[in-house]
Amino acid sequence: MKKRLAIGLFTLIPTLGWAVDDVPLPADCVTKLRTQAIEAGVTGDFFDATLSTVQAKPELLEKLNYQPEFKLPIWDYLASLVDEERVRDGQVMLIQYKAALEQISRTYGVDPETIVAVWGVESNYGQNTGGRDIVESLATLSCMGRRQSFFSKELVAAIKILESGDFERDLFKGSWAGAFGQTQFMPTTFLRLARDGDNDGKRNLITNAIDALASTAHFLQKAGWRPGEVWGFEVALRNATEPAVVGRRSPKDMSYWVAQGIRRVDGRPLIAGNITANTDAALLLPAGPTGPAFLLLNNFKAIYSYNASESYGLAIAHLSDRFRGAALFQTPWPTDDPGLSRAEKREIQTHLLRRGHDIGVVDGALGSRSRAAIELEQARLGHPVNGRAGQRLLEALRNSQSAQ
Repeated sequence: MKKRLAIGLFTLIPTLGWAVDDVPLPADCVTKLRTQAIEAGVTGDFFDATLSTVQAKPELLEKLNYQPEFKLPIWDYLASLVDEERVRDGQVMLIQYKAALEQISRTYGVDPETIVAVWGVESNYGQNTGGRDIVESLATLSCMGRRQSFFSKELVAAIKILESGDFERDLFKGSWAGAFGQTQFMPTTFLRLARDGDNDGKRNLITNAIDALASTAHFLQKAGWRPGEVWGFEVALRNATEPAVVGRRSPKDMSYWVAQGIRRVDGRPLIAGNITANTDAALLLPAGPTGPAFLLLNNFKAIYSYNASESYGLAIAHLSDRFRGAALFQTPWPTDDPGLSRAEKREIQTHLLRRGHDIGVVDGALGSRSRAAIELEQARLGHPVNGRAGQRLLEALRNSQSAQ
């Protein structure tokens, strides 16, 4: 959802090793929040009952303020988010929810593949929705740390959601920043755009996949989705020199890109079908002029609005294309050490455990303990010590295992 935090950030932030006990919410802050909630239509008694047992979680400030040093290159990001496992599982979901998705697509004009791609990236098809109490998290962030005004609006919206009865309080769990449900809506966005996809009288994005899928389609429709149009496509540049006009915010008529000598990587002309000489398109070079290049059309803007990250938007777009049978991008990423799928990350973790590293469970999420163990193995192998796991490390660990 439009969380203003890059997708995947929640799983990348390490635990820094210190704990802070829960503390009461500041009384003056609760009084201020109560006034805001009542002005927004929440009854005072319901507000009091909802916050009566809530304690502040100062540990959340660590997550709010921490600036992760471990940043994924885009080839790592996409290797994990658009791996064969997620493609295969998504194709299963397209079959399983075929009737519901067809109805949702007719209603909102968004194709099933894009809807399911959002579902897959946001929560792995409902498997990873977050386990933090939303009211507790938002109350803490409304009274402590940065952006208290933003979080207080989300808290009031969360309490309104509970008062409306769409789901019970014990189900209302999600990310530390307040996003929840199978397609990760923030509370204010839920109030504006959530839909009852199966007509049971509730908008339950947490345990009801059809409600989540319908709400996602409605979001994209309101973000300007154009039915029957593509998000964009991979292109080939005329040469390795970066064009003067690059970036999502610098669209040009398609005729401009034709004149620049840009073509689709599959050899088809840029102007074809419903794409005319006057169609706006922006050139995206996420890894510079020597990596894959893309012309972005209007529907990419709608995807981008879901979570303001170009890498995120490209993951959704690419995954939806993979569901339709498209291959991986044709132009290789400019690296000699490509990224890992989730299955390969689990294999890395298995090797680390066999070598005696205490990394916790094998889950495919390379958190702080896995990265610390990776650094030790990189030092042992004579690799650059940076905590990043790529194909080179995986191959070295495989060789080490076979040599034992």
